[in-house]
Amino acid sequence: MSSTMNPYLSFRDNAAEAMAFYQSVFGGTLESTSFGEMHASEDPAEDMKVMHSQLTTDSGFILMASDTPNSMELDEGSSYSISLSGDDGDELRGYWDRLLDGGTMVLPLEKAPWGDTFGMLDDRFGTSWMVSISAPQSGAEAGS
Repeated sequence: MSSTMNPYLSFRDNAAEAMAFYQSVFGGTLESTSFGEMHASEDPAEDMKVMHSQLTTDSGFILMASDTPNSMELDEGSSYSISLSGDDGDELRGYWDRLLDGGTMVLPLEKAPWGDTFGMLDDRFGTSWMVSISAPQSGAEAGS
């Protein structure tokens, strides 16, 4: 049996907008269920809030999110980052550019002291992202 770990983001009332944005960045299939559809809202005014949303991409990413009912506390402080890494520079730069649209660059995507290309940003929804593109391996290192 295998296990997985998937980021699960919490929003106050814009999970649908955020997840549509992430789908525009990463592609994939987006499924979403509202509190009203599940007959789970305490306040009818919150029926349209997202109870659960899941984006599954062709690259194998799974990102989940929900809205937080007003009756529940939401800590909007960012004590986490989602990390994207790999050796496909074009793909990762594309994610970077799309995530940065409307967001804030924290650290430019550029060559880091350890040789990889690395950058950090906060997207328009306040989610922190780290992008790391592996440095190409030289022939001697690649064969060892």
